Amino acid sequence: MVRRVLVKFSGEALAGDKGHGIDTKILKFIADEISVLVKNGIEVAVVVGGGNIIRGVSAAADGIINRTSGDYMGMLATVINGVAIQEALENIGLEARLQSAIDMHEIGESFIIRRARRHLEKGRVVVFAGGTGNPYFTTDTAATLRASEINAEMIIKATKVDGVYTRDPNKYDDAVKLDKLTYDQAMEDDIKVMDDTSIALAKENKLPIIVCNMFDKGNLLAIINGDTTLCSIVE
Repeated sequence: MVRRVLVKFSGEALAGDKGHGIDTKILKFIADEISVLVKNGIEVAVVVGGGNIIRGVSAAADGIINRTSGDYMGMLATVINGVAIQEALENIGLEARLQSAIDMHEIGESFIIRRARRHLEKGRVVVFAGGTGNPYFTTDTAATLRASEINAEMIIKATKVDGVYTRDPNKYDDAVKLDKLTYDQAMEDDIKVMDDTSIALAKENKLPIIVCNMFDKGNLLAIINGDTTLCSIVE
């Protein structure tokens, strides 16, 4: 049985239909889904993006803002989202800890791997924010890195679709779902599961990547319990 997982949420998912900012209904839904996992004895870590607030690449697109500064702005956005997720978890009675790769002692703990593991062992949800703490790396890479560091058994990438497709299923009727693919296939065919750096790191650590629809209630637990019809698996 799977005992420890890392769930990666995109920042855009937190925005809901508004397209920007944070929708507290989405926060509540995410917290409830994580609560189900915790109550079933699963240790849960979370990484969240910041695209609902700002993306470093977009901020630096016209050259006025330096790419490095843009990426740090994006990292700060993930801290805002991390605080929101921690609050939502605590609001429903879960214990949660926010750890940031960028030191912000008034907001959360500094990232310390042994402390993170200890929190998980005690049943606390650990929310990793601030990306990797370095520019030029995505939150997908941060998710794979943190999952490897905490010895997670899988990464669940919670998206708006139920797996990996050959094309965007929301735009193309002929899009075909790929139930299972290898790390090499995901990189060589440029299938946008996660960026190549994060996939390569997952391959090196033999860490399965599960892609699923975060908006289907009960999905996370069902997938962890072995229901492969609800997702795509990269391994």
